[in-house]
Amino acid sequence: MSTLDIRTVSKSYGAVAAVAAVDLNVQAGSRTAIVGPSGCGKTTLLRLIAGFEVPDQGSITFNGRILVDGAILVPAHQRVIGFLPQNGALFPHLSVAGNIGYGLAKSLPDRAQRIAALVDLVALDQAMLKRWPHELSGGQQQRVALARALAQQPKLMLLDEPFSALDTGLRAATRKAVAQVLMKAGVTTILVTHDQEEALSFADQVAVMRDGRLIQVGRPTELYLRPRDEATATFLGEAIILPAIVGQGWADCVLGRIAVDDAQASGQRQIVLRPEQLHVTEMPAAEVGGQLGCGHVVDVDFVGYACLLGINVADAATGQSNGTAPILQVRCPNDHVPQVGAGVRITVTKPAHVLDGRS
Repeated sequence: MSTLDIRTVSKSYGAVAAVAAVDLNVQAGSRTAIVGPSGCGKTTLLRLIAGFEVPDQGSITFNGRILVDGAILVPAHQRVIGFLPQNGALFPHLSVAGNIGYGLAKSLPDRAQRIAALVDLVALDQAMLKRWPHELSGGQQQRVALARALAQQPKLMLLDEPFSALDTGLRAATRKAVAQVLMKAGVTTILVTHDQEEALSFADQVAVMRDGRLIQVGRPTELYLRPRDEATATFLGEAIILPAIVGQGWADCVLGRIAVDDAQASGQRQIVLRPEQLHVTEMPAAEVGGQLGCGHVVDVDFVGYACLLGINVADAATGQSNGTAPILQVRCPNDHVPQVGAGVRITVTKPAHVLDGRS
């Protein structure tokens, strides 16, 4: 049985449709990430689930209980749903212990033990219970906010871009720690983020949102390797989109004839390749002309663990590498980087994905 079931939920503000006929199913104990650009409606959808906003139409069911459906409306404080906002929103006048125990009745006989157990759960030292929010790092503040939300023993946790204010290294570590805590507690989780890497690494299920609609929902690997359309492909990571003539499991394009993942697709289509599917080998610059899948390096950009090459490839129609041919951005290891002007051959190591022709 699914924990959360959303059916044709819509919400408009005036003439603007923030959420438009959204369907989403979230399984018990799983982690779902709703990802999309700013203004796509993902935070509005989260607030509709929490009960902070009321949908214009549609239904939301949680653990078999109807939260909203027409005249039925369960208020936010009765939904037993945890909410972790972007900045943690700790009370500055309360200690760590006071923040975590804010929603626990002071008459509870085991209140101190509950607070201590929550501190352990989020991997913080017991000595921090006496500290004040301003004495904590950003990552520590988010863990305290998570402990406070878990104190209510919610069955569903909503995370509204909770890691966006943290620096890169701390962000990754905090994200991993939060995921482990929620998994250990068995809490179903929905994360809203505009960071595709965060969504792919955090979730069991990813939902891509655009213009108020869910464009594609599935496992992270499914969406990354088989995106529905060009916008989804480029949003979920670096992608090379090429026009091609497709048929019988093959595509003829500027890289030559390469395998594709859809034997039924045919005609003029678009194919997508990820950087890790491409391998670059150096060749004499004079031999590039007339060979598909070959080209000249026109730009080298060092990005740390790799180099990003701009490659002027031979045009599929003319076989020439010139100013009108496509320039592909291809990553290569930084231990041996071709120089600007060098000739290279691009080899595709795995089948390309054929984008949905209806997009």
